[in-house]
Amino acid sequence: MTAMIEARGIASEFTGPSGPMLALRDVDLRAQAGEFVALVGESGCGKTTFLRIVAGLLSPNRGEVRIDSVPVTGPNAQVGIVFQRPVLLSWRTTMENVLLPAQVRGLPLARPRAEAEALLASMGLGEFLDRFPRHLSGGMQQRVSIARALLLQPSILLMDEPFGALDAITREQMHLDLLNVWRVRRPTILFVTHDIAEAVFLADRVVLLSPRPGTVRQIFEVPLSRPRVPDHRFASEFSETCRVVKHAMQTNGGAVG
Repeated sequence: MTAMIEARGIASEFTGPSGPMLALRDVDLRAQAGEFVALVGESGCGKTTFLRIVAGLLSPNRGEVRIDSVPVTGPNAQVGIVFQRPVLLSWRTTMENVLLPAQVRGLPLARPRAEAEALLASMGLGEFLDRFPRHLSGGMQQRVSIARALLLQPSILLMDEPFGALDAITREQMHLDLLNVWRVRRPTILFVTHDIAEAVFLADRVVLLSPRPGTVRQIFEVPLSRPRVPDHRFASEFSETCRVVKHAMQTNGGAVG
């Protein structure tokens, strides 16, 4: 199951030490059902705020988000979220951490347990079901976090710099793992990152937000074929798209990732 995301005229304001601060201004963005969209922009431009609004965790001051034409008014069972840190419960095993969303909702665990086993096996964690987070590497912990977000088969997956704390080799493997899961399950993905090469390798489109207050400055179509493979990183289309996005970010006033 997939879903379309439509954001119209989103504005978000916070009260800071010196008074009101506008984080987002007039953000219009549409992600088609099953599309992989990456959001880039300098720190503080509102990427995480926008994700929280789409998730229903934060209400905009103006504008609205719709999922399949239904306004978002609060947390939605269709939406899974993956944070920068795995946020696993240290006293729960891999399986127990993944099953948490089903337990919180009071669901019978037979089907979620089978789903969790399949997800973890597809991510190379089939032999680690009874391990605690302290026995897992950073990349393995993040795989558990992704499996937890996917457990109830959400139609939308929101990812907030999920690989930012990983080393380069682990991060590249995580890219392939994520793309494999996305290819099979096809959720609509909004993926926040500072890494332009990561955005171009993963996404169908890369959306550049302006410095605060964030608004959509430019959208780039990624001309790489699917499925993505490591050799795509050496393709001329890849390097050229990265160059164009980096140039736009530099002229946008942001730091280049």
